[in-house]
Amino acid sequence: MDADLHVRRVVHPTERIVTGRLLRHMEGYPREVRVGQPVLVVVLAAAGLVRLLFRLLRRGGGGGGRSFKELKKGPEFLVTPVRLRDTADRLLEVELHGHLPQSALHRGDHLQLTLQTQRDADLPPRIERIVNLTTGQLLTPRTATVWSHLGPPLLLQAALGVLLVLGVAACSALT
Repeated sequence: MDADLHVRRVVHPTERIVTGRLLRHMEGYPREVRVGQPVLVVVLAAAGLVRLLFRLLRRGGGGGGRSFKELKKGPEFLVTPVRLRDTADRLLEVELHGHLPQSALHRGDHLQLTLQTQRDADLPPRIERIVNLTTGQLLTPRTATVWSHLGPPLLLQAALGVLLVLGVAACSALT
């Protein structure tokens, strides 16, 4: 065995802020955001009240909407593993969740990353914010959320449903 052969190990940084040079982005893959069943049941029940009220007032019709199974699946977002070399000459791996403009990061760029640990300790930390010190750009990756997955129409119906229930409860409390 060759004693001069030194293989650098990739490590997951534990610091909140890391500065280093971008080595490469690896191939991205989709990951799903889990939707909590209690949240989904409450939103769908409240929205269902409003849909029922509109159907009664219009006597029929009404849009089909997405099924419980489709909503439970959750949105997917792009995960891109990113490798960089920090100022201590360590080879680091972090994850970029969501999309950035393709021209935002180039190999060799000097970056300052703000990181967030993930629930699964085996996963590398995810990037919250990137300051590209080479170009002076401040970048914030955006991912799909449970609320963007449910969508404004369903959330508006759910809010109206909650107001309807509160209004009925307030009227029944007064009598």
